[in-house]
Amino acid sequence: MKMTIQKAILELAEGDITLQDTEAIVNAANTTLLGGGGVDGAIHRAGGPQILEECKWIGGCPTGEARITTGGRLKARYVIHTVGPVYRDGRHGEPELLASAYRSSLNLASQHKIKSVAFPSISTGAYGYPMEAAAQIALTTVRNYLEGHLGIRLVRFVLFGTMAYEVYERVLRAMREEGR
Repeated sequence: MKMTIQKAILELAEGDITLQDTEAIVNAANTTLLGGGGVDGAIHRAGGPQILEECKWIGGCPTGEARITTGGRLKARYVIHTVGPVYRDGRHGEPELLASAYRSSLNLASQHKIKSVAFPSISTGAYGYPMEAAAQIALTTVRNYLEGHLGIRLVRFVLFGTMAYEVYERVLRAMREEGR
């Protein structure tokens, strides 16, 4: 499913983010940036030791912010590492921190003149963020960013599994129908 915003395309895909041919992929990292499970572990394994070495040099990343490394052995030239919030109950700044993780990633992409970015669903795995709420924040934040920044031409959400894809598709469809 796709949506056009300004001159950019926002699209959804089901699959493996490490196989994307976008200029950058986003890693749902932890604050150490030293690898972990889920998307983080998959990106570090596929990208090889160069990514880990660069992450060690960076020295970590606070929740809601992002850092950039090369892509190592990935097709993507860059990996943007961002840290989403651990979900507690939604009343401890989680929505703002999740939106900030997406905005910070897009800001880095713009600063590096990256025209295509692939995102996972940040914080919805081990960090426990409810998928529907996370999709609403992710898609709204990206749409709002693209409306004000013309450099990025493609943002692809690469979703792991049919359930995640269907939730994002439902939220994106509702956004299109409401004209938001």
